[in-house]
Amino acid sequence: MYKIEKLNDQGQGITYINNKITFVDKAIPGDEVDLKVIKESKKYNIAIPSSIIVKSADRVDEFCPYYNKCGGCQLQNMLYDNTINYKVEKVKNILKKFANININVNVIKSDITTNYRNKITLKIKNKKIGLYEYNSNDLIEINECFIAHNAINDFIKVINNFNINNGEIVIRCNYNNELLINIISNDKITMPEFDNLKIVGIIHNNKLIYGEDHFMELVNNKFFEVSYDSFFQVNRDITSKIFDYIRNNILKEKNVLDLYCGVGTLGINVADISNKVYGIEIVENAVLNAIKNSKINKIDNTKYMLGSAQKIIDKIDDNIDVVIVDPPRSGLTNHEIDIIKEKNVDQIIYVSCDPITLSRDLKILNSNYNIKDITLFDMFPYTYHVETVSILERK
Repeated sequence: MYKIEKLNDQGQGITYINNKITFVDKAIPGDEVDLKVIKESKKYNIAIPSSIIVKSADRVDEFCPYYNKCGGCQLQNMLYDNTINYKVEKVKNILKKFANININVNVIKSDITTNYRNKITLKIKNKKIGLYEYNSNDLIEINECFIAHNAINDFIKVINNFNINNGEIVIRCNYNNELLINIISNDKITMPEFDNLKIVGIIHNNKLIYGEDHFMELVNNKFFEVSYDSFFQVNRDITSKIFDYIRNNILKEKNVLDLYCGVGTLGINVADISNKVYGIEIVENAVLNAIKNSKINKIDNTKYMLGSAQKIIDKIDDNIDVVIVDPPRSGLTNHEIDIIKEKNVDQIIYVSCDPITLSRDLKILNSNYNIKDITLFDMFPYTYHVETVSILERK
C-alpha cells in the first residue's frame, strides 16, 4: 500500500516505490492505494491504482462515467476549490523553479465548470467514436462529454449517420448553440438529416461541403467571425473575464502590437481605448477573420499582417508602446523577445497556456521589465491545464 503525497504538474499523484518516484493517475493527496505499474524507466514509474484502500478526506465522486479511463479531465475527483488551490500552487512553484520568481498569483474562477467547452476533437476508429484512454491510443467510446457544450453532445449522437469509418472530427459551438463541423477522414461520407441541430457549416478535408466555413462568436458585446481552422478560446465565460482584465490593466491611448492575434479578439477588445492596434498571425483565415471583425465591430484603427511573428514583427515601422502576446505552448521565440526589447515597449501583456515556457520567457524579460501582476484564469476546469495573464511594465 502506498500513500499519495502530492500532485505533479500533470495532475498525477506522487508516491515512491523502493525510493523511485512514481506517478499515479487518478490519485490525489491522502489516498492510500495498491498500484499497478504500467511503465518503468530508470528514473520514474507510471502507475494506476489497482484499488484505493483508504480514500483521501478530500476525494469526491467524479461526475463523468468515462473518468477512470479517459485521458481528459484529471481532477474530477477533487472539489473545485481544491483544484484551484492546486493550480495556483503549481504556477507559483514553476515560476520559482524555472525563473526564480516569487510572486503572489491571483485567480479568477470559471462560473461554469461543466459543459463549458465550445470545441472538442473526437477520434473515430472502426466507426467507434470517442477520446483516447490515458497514456495510450486506445479509444474510449463516449456518448457525450461532460465538459462540452450541450449542443456538441447533441451532435455526437448523430456522428454515426455520416458513415465515417476512421478519422477525426472537430466540433465547435458558438454563443447561439450553432455548430461548425470539421471532418478529417479518407472515407467518403454521407450527408445525413440534421433534425433540430443548428449546423452552420461542414468541412471535409479542408473542403466546404455544407453551409459556411465559419460562424459568429459573441464575447462582451463584440462579434467575431471564426473560421473552422482559426483559434478561439474554448471557455467563453473565462474569455469574457480575460477581456475585462486586459481592458482594466492596459495602458490607454497607446500603440498596441497584438502578437499571435488569431481572429483579432484581444486587440479589438482594446482598440477603442488605444491609438492603433497592429496584429500578426500565421493562419490566413484568422487574418481574414480579424480584418472582417474590425469592420463588424466598427473599428478603424487596426492593421493585420499575415506571417510568422518573428518574420513580420520587425517590419512594423511605428512606435510600439504595448505588446499583447498569446503564443502557443512553445512560448515566444528569442527573436520576438529581442524585438520587444529593442522596441523598448512600456508594457507587455502576456497570455500563456504553459507556465513553464512562460517562466522561461519571464526570466529573460525580467532584466528589462517588472512583473506587476500574474492572474490565473481557470479556462480548463477539472483539468491540470492553466491559463495565466501577466502584466509587465518597463523598468
